Amino acid sequence: MTPGPRNLITDVPGLRVGHATDTRLASGVTVVTADAAFTAAVHVMGGAPGSRETDLLAPANLVAGVDALVLSGGSAFGLAAADGVATGLRSAGRGFAAAGHLVPIVPAAILFDLAIGQTDWAENPYPALGRAAFDTASVGFGLGSVGAGTGATTATIKGGLGSASVTLDEGVTVGALVAANPVGTVCHPDSGQFWAAPFEAGAEFGGRGLPPPPGELPTKLGVPMQATTIAIVATDAALDKAQAQRLAMAAHDGMARAILPSHTPFDGDLVFALSTGGLPAPDPAGLMMLGHAAAVCLSRAIARGVFAASALDAGPPVWQDRYG
Repeated sequence: MTPGPRNLITDVPGLRVGHATDTRLASGVTVVTADAAFTAAVHVMGGAPGSRETDLLAPANLVAGVDALVLSGGSAFGLAAADGVATGLRSAGRGFAAAGHLVPIVPAAILFDLAIGQTDWAENPYPALGRAAFDTASVGFGLGSVGAGTGATTATIKGGLGSASVTLDEGVTVGALVAANPVGTVCHPDSGQFWAAPFEAGAEFGGRGLPPPPGELPTKLGVPMQATTIAIVATDAALDKAQAQRLAMAAHDGMARAILPSHTPFDGDLVFALSTGGLPAPDPAGLMMLGHAAAVCLSRAIARGVFAASALDAGPPVWQDRYG
């Protein structure tokens, strides 16, 4: 497996990503969309999730395609970011046809980042941030303290927004996008070497090599409920909703390899999986390899997001300042 040309989820043909970042709020929104509806599914392994329109992604339910996926800060307030995205999609003539109307389908997931920025707003800012993120969606986008990763933190250092991709031998592309904001750690607290180091491609997050044994690890448990890692994995292999759900389940392994501890009762760890369907459907062995690739990409994306993070006026130090 080799990284795609951008080493971003947008190496999956047809996908675009947009960010909206508000440094005063120390929060933001990230949107994944495409020119046509795509197949999507979801799997949750954290104990404190926050989401919108995820039930319709179950394989047994009606809607076969979605128009965008949203990752947002802001805790429950951030779910309103999907309203702004839906408004933008409706203006573009997108949506599920129902009784003469087009109803955009925009599942969303949120993380908690309210502890750092200002929250003295009178009107929820997230619908406008969602619309702005949708309007700026493109194949190129930034990593680190942007979009949904703006106010993200880990147990010891700043979190962030990360992405990575791989191209498999048969030409299938797999990508990941993540806002890493866990209760746990993403690197050794003494050396800064990332838990995801066994999967690093080149020196994409510093090339520091394998970390020593973790020992006793710090966590955010002094400030519980201020966490959650939310992610999207994508492929151009044609998948139905059940296969996409299996891809999301496998991708969670990447979280567990890159975050210690992960999937805690205080995290709302969630993975969306999507398929643009540009290439033939995999056989069972091919689906297994897609799951492995998604897990590897997600591990790398988590480390890349933290590696690229920049400092805010408030909040913990960044990787580059502590270990760079």
